[in-house]
Amino acid sequence: MIRLASWIIGSLLVAAAIAWIVSLPGTMSLEAGGYRMQPRLGTAIFVVIVVIVLVIAIWAIIRRIIGAPASFSKASRQRRKDQGVEALSEGFIALQAGDPVRARSLARDAQARLPDNQAAKLLEARADLALGDMSAAREHYRALIANQRTAVAALSGLYEQAQAQGRKDAALTFARKAAALSPAPEWASSAVFDDLTANGKWAEALAMVMAHPSRNREERAHLRRRQAVLETAMAREDETRDPQGALSHALSALKLLPDFVPAALIAARIEANRGETRKAMSLLRRVYRATGHPDAAGLYGNIVHGASAVERLKRVRELIDLPPASRAAALVLARAAVDAFDWSLARNALANYASSEPSQAVCLLMAEIEEGQNGDQGKAREWLARAVRAPRDPVWTADGVTSDEWEPVSPITGKLDAFEWKVPVSAVATRAVEAAPPATEPVPGPALPGA
Repeated sequence: MIRLASWIIGSLLVAAAIAWIVSLPGTMSLEAGGYRMQPRLGTAIFVVIVVIVLVIAIWAIIRRIIGAPASFSKASRQRRKDQGVEALSEGFIALQAGDPVRARSLARDAQARLPDNQAAKLLEARADLALGDMSAAREHYRALIANQRTAVAALSGLYEQAQAQGRKDAALTFARKAAALSPAPEWASSAVFDDLTANGKWAEALAMVMAHPSRNREERAHLRRRQAVLETAMAREDETRDPQGALSHALSALKLLPDFVPAALIAARIEANRGETRKAMSLLRRVYRATGHPDAAGLYGNIVHGASAVERLKRVRELIDLPPASRAAALVLARAAVDAFDWSLARNALANYASSEPSQAVCLLMAEIEEGQNGDQGKAREWLARAVRAPRDPVWTADGVTSDEWEPVSPITGKLDAFEWKVPVSAVATRAVEAAPPATEPVPGPALPGA
């Protein structure tokens, strides 16, 4: 309705303008070829305007006729391009849908219509890789490396191919080439970083972390933890051969993560060996109160070399109240009390944790207490029997492997910062199996861990 009203108003305005021009007063004299005309001024202006419009329309028609072949050629090229883009799009969809045969066919169709399009070549290489045609895929990728725009994508494909074939050295080579480009892709940086940490090249890995840009708070926290772990790994490696350098690395890690227990233990040991016992005890006290980690409490009790068991127990009592706030604290206190032959204190420390579902460490300590305090071999053997099926205590664990001390990388996967202080997963699975109802016929199974 609005459009119709606008058209009517516009037509009325044009008609009014024409009428106004025609009605202009005055005359115009024109002489040509012996003829003389004196039309009205408005009529002459209107005729001139009409002639100009006709000339423009005729010229536009002539240009359209002259340029028709070029227009047809351009339309054909555009139609061919549209068909190539559609084939390329359908090819990527087919590849993601799990149809590499159709994807490769569409990629070749797209290359025929778009000979300079690198995405079509990349699609064919991906399809060859999905079909298992490694030689063809490799040739396509190597051709794409020569182009700066597709070099990273080609290296990514070669990296995936080498990984699928189990050629780790070749995969790492492709990752390093991609990491040398600026900006380096994330997959290449991760592959190179994992190789450095798996081989213990802490300094180079630390340089990569420090050069990595951080975009948000979560990424900054992740990079800060990685840096702290690498500093701790360097401190752990240099603790015996270069104590001063190791202490510097450990303190740098604690600046990044103030409550990082492995770094605190290394720094405290070095400080104690240098005679700075007060600094070491202050550091361990702060870390223990922040984390409650038993390793910090245990080292706090043994920080003075040559101290008697009674002195060690006294220092542990400075940290841990009775009754202990956690099972880990109770174990540390009971261990120190058993070493000092303070059987009553050891029993009281474990009282709350020995009554219901005691862990293996609690059972073993209770066996020592029963034998040491009362000489009761029967109760000691009873506690030892309970220890076989008791739940495990937390320990440094990574990929199912346990360790008495923290290590920077997993011995199975080589992953950095894999060790966590927790109950081993295998122990949890064992407890779940034991809790299941027995089968109709007993079937001999594997021996229990530690049996």
